[in-house]
Amino acid sequence: MTSSPPQRVPASIELTEVGLRDGLQNEARVLSTEHKLELLHGLHRAGLRRFELTSFVSPRAVPALADAAELVAAAKGLEDARFSALVPNLRGAERALEVGIDRVVLFVSASETHNARNVNRSIDASIDGFADIVERLSGSGIEVQGAIATAFGCPFEGDLPAGRIGELAGRLGELGIDDLTLGDTTGMATPAVVSRVVGEIAEQAPAARPILHFHNTRGLALANVMQGLSLGVTRYESAVGGLGGCPFAPGASGNLATEELIYLLEELGHDTGVSLESLIEVAGLAARRLERAPGSQLARAGTRLRLHRPDAVPTARG
Repeated sequence: MTSSPPQRVPASIELTEVGLRDGLQNEARVLSTEHKLELLHGLHRAGLRRFELTSFVSPRAVPALADAAELVAAAKGLEDARFSALVPNLRGAERALEVGIDRVVLFVSASETHNARNVNRSIDASIDGFADIVERLSGSGIEVQGAIATAFGCPFEGDLPAGRIGELAGRLGELGIDDLTLGDTTGMATPAVVSRVVGEIAEQAPAARPILHFHNTRGLALANVMQGLSLGVTRYESAVGGLGGCPFAPGASGNLATEELIYLLEELGHDTGVSLESLIEVAGLAARRLERAPGSQLARAGTRLRLHRPDAVPTARG
């Protein structure tokens, strides 16, 4: 009996690499634009095509992303690549418009406390500001995506009131924002919480197209991906080498590692079109540039069929 051939990931599945933005924003070592481009080109050669490249925020708030405009300009022309950037306000959107980014991501926290720490605004003020941004970008050709941080729990407020995420998704939908990242900012998601939140979205904002963004703080990122897949969610964000963390949320550790997400999908029988070995090499390069150990188990151990020479291992004596 022969096994069926691997299926290619359907076109509806989108994998977005966020390491160059979310991955680098919380690192003590600030990479040069040249080194960021080195990582970008390595990721592109590995087969990735969607990148959250940077954020048009104040350089004082996030020094690691101070070269946003320069990076976007230098990245243009990379074949088949699509670039997005976070923008916190109308000024950020203006900067993104000037450099011709493909997509902007407007972000709001599900908790008032985190939103105040993250952007120094209330949730209502953030969403009111989004209306101005959507109007300004109308007709520009730039796509608009939403993002809800602390969607699976807040490090300051804990579990959020039932229906909160669905309500926010509905308010964003009223602005015409249906592509919606659900951010697990400090790794508080569990499969049960994922089911509840995705269910809220389906019930209260059925036009929304969720994108799941997990951190691996408590080791459940891949379990949460499996739950998301079982619920029919086919869009995910991850960071090479498991880089990342939020500077405005205590306990925020790295993202789900892109190489581990690709590995899972491949082992489930999908052909992602991404070279896993090349991706692991980029994870190693990122670690060297940041002068730290690789952040993912796969980058350290390799795939399950990575073999070793028996004569390189000592023989037990007794």
